[in-house]
Amino acid sequence: MPRLLVRRPSPRLAEGELTHIDRVPVDAALAQRQWESYVDVFRHRGWEVVEVDPADEHADGVFIEDAVVMFGDLAVLTSPGAESRRGEIASTRSALEDAGIPYRSIELPGTLDGGDVLKIGRTVYVGRTLRTNDEGITQLRDLLAPRGWSVVGVPVSKVLHLKSGVTALPDGTVVGFEPLVDDPAAYPDFLAVPEEHGTAVVVLDDATVLMSADAPETAELYRSRGLEVITTPITEFEKLEGCVTCLSVRVRDE
Repeated sequence: MPRLLVRRPSPRLAEGELTHIDRVPVDAALAQRQWESYVDVFRHRGWEVVEVDPADEHADGVFIEDAVVMFGDLAVLTSPGAESRRGEIASTRSALEDAGIPYRSIELPGTLDGGDVLKIGRTVYVGRTLRTNDEGITQLRDLLAPRGWSVVGVPVSKVLHLKSGVTALPDGTVVGFEPLVDDPAAYPDFLAVPEEHGTAVVVLDDATVLMSADAPETAELYRSRGLEVITTPITEFEKLEGCVTCLSVRVRDE
């Protein structure tokens, strides 16, 4: 059974870090309901939900994907680029240990946010951003090369994280809202989508993706390619540069 690592939103969610967008009011109660609906999508599809201990003192703690990335059965604990988020790692490490998931770590001065990591087959695209530096990318490459993964650094300057701008469909096609993608040519197969919030998809299986409810035209585009599309509202997290990918870590059966 696949497992889903999640962390419930902090009461301080509205104080989360912002880089490329202006701050607007966040409804904490609505965010909690949206988070529960998001998690229920996975639960109803047979995923085992594993809650990482709350980190209420960390406004961005709900964005658990930034703290750990799965590569097959190996977890890589990250080294957050924002100093305010480094305290999230200890409880994430404890969750991995409790779940029996082996892990390695990125260490300072290297920085790496999980939102900057996009896996397509055995290729790992890593965004060079304000949160992820060359040393972090080098450490990740050194960890993964012996395991058969190829790490490719790509420029990201228009959005917070690589996966704020692009993700990938089940067939490996990279999708993104072109005005926010630094270099579409960096990917062998790129598909431009019509809406900013349509760029982020979570692959549930070979024929199904989960995405924001705020991109109906993009949802229809994906359906026209033969995909089943499940949508969920995440407006309060999008106000904080979040998306469907960063709210969970998917631990799949290998």
